[in-house]
Amino acid sequence: MASLYSLCCVSFLALAIVALYVSPAVSTSRRALKQRNKLQNGFKVTLKHVDSGKNLTKWERIQRGIQRGHHRLQRLNAIVLAASTNSAEVQAPVVAGNGEFLMELSIGTPPESYSAIVDTGSDLIWTQCKPCSQCFTQSTPIFDPKKSSTFSKLSCSSDLCAALPQSTCDDGCEYLYSYGDYSSTQGVMGTETFTFGKVSVPNIGFGCGEDNEGDGFSQGAGLVGLGRGPLSLVSQLKEPKFSYCLTSIDETQTSTLLMGSIASVNSTIGAIKTTPLIRNPSQPSFYYLSLEGISVGGTRLPVKKSTFALEDDGTGGLIIDSGTTITYLEQSAFDEVKKEFISQMKLSVDNTGSTGLELCFSLPSGSTQVNVPKLVFHFDGADLDLPGENYMIADSTSGVICLAMGSSSGMSIFGNVQQQNMFVLYNLKKETLSFLQTQCHKL
Repeated sequence: MASLYSLCCVSFLALAIVALYVSPAVSTSRRALKQRNKLQNGFKVTLKHVDSGKNLTKWERIQRGIQRGHHRLQRLNAIVLAASTNSAEVQAPVVAGNGEFLMELSIGTPPESYSAIVDTGSDLIWTQCKPCSQCFTQSTPIFDPKKSSTFSKLSCSSDLCAALPQSTCDDGCEYLYSYGDYSSTQGVMGTETFTFGKVSVPNIGFGCGEDNEGDGFSQGAGLVGLGRGPLSLVSQLKEPKFSYCLTSIDETQTSTLLMGSIASVNSTIGAIKTTPLIRNPSQPSFYYLSLEGISVGGTRLPVKKSTFALEDDGTGGLIIDSGTTITYLEQSAFDEVKKEFISQMKLSVDNTGSTGLELCFSLPSGSTQVNVPKLVFHFDGADLDLPGENYMIADSTSGVICLAMGSSSGMSIFGNVQQQNMFVLYNLKKETLSFLQTQCHKL
């Protein structure tokens, strides 16, 4: 079985996803009522890729993302390993840090706009705040809590303060949140009104970072954690559903994040694929999936089901992550994928190592289309048949076409290239994850 991979474009059938909007209120009481109704209905916010507006080709974006993603993978694996070997002494949280997409939102009263890194691999919401003893340069003004009428410091006895992995109590609840390497944010916890699109939500707990250090944070003015822990935006809103739809990595259009009831899709559409979300007690923030096997070109690979299993000590397993560019598979499984692609592609392997990817082929001279094997991920209850552009990346200038996947020792990650032009729905009440192929830029 083969899929025709076009080197110029790949098209999809758009499927309708209905969102509900509410008009602004005209009086104070009606405005409050409208805002409550809006929050009940959920909200929609735009996401943009961290490399958007930089006049980069798709190939250049992929290579930049690979560099960030490889660093992220190493960091995640190191923390998971540390927690499994020394669980009684590990105090640092298991968090991911920098990501690939930015969320547009506003904070405070009056609202101040800024972009925050969206991260499904961590929980804390934070932004840089005045007075800053150590702050990185950001494109928007640094938030000044003294100029907001809705800011208040979080009590040391609050549940959110207790949920912090590291905190002290001096002038309110003070936090230190480490991202597993030398990246960290430190400051005071507060509550504030956040505005997402047209919806304002009061009393969101967040970190007002006065000492922020580390690589990658300067992409935005802070971070919004969408993990499963109590500090995340998802948990604080008590919304059982959220979803996102990521446009192609070479698109100029923005992607979309939906929160609440509008995050759903028409459940009568047969193309929806649903698989259980798995919990890892030692890594409670991450969204684990049960990957049972992989097929290439109709051939089920000889990969043991246990290869992607979550171990009793919290190691192994596969997470879905919006902040990692390409998919990383446990080494033995990746070796099988690589071997089968080499067998079926019928092209010469490019061994120059210049691309940053582990498997590339030389393109035939003058090619505009190449037949590539079908790639199917067999999740528990859901066989996900990926479009060609979600796993093969071509660069006519270099004359290569590469598999957008890599190998890992330990944890495996289902990355965002594999998720592009997929409506991805997280149902935390049912503890399921659903995929629906669509055209994300049309949402």
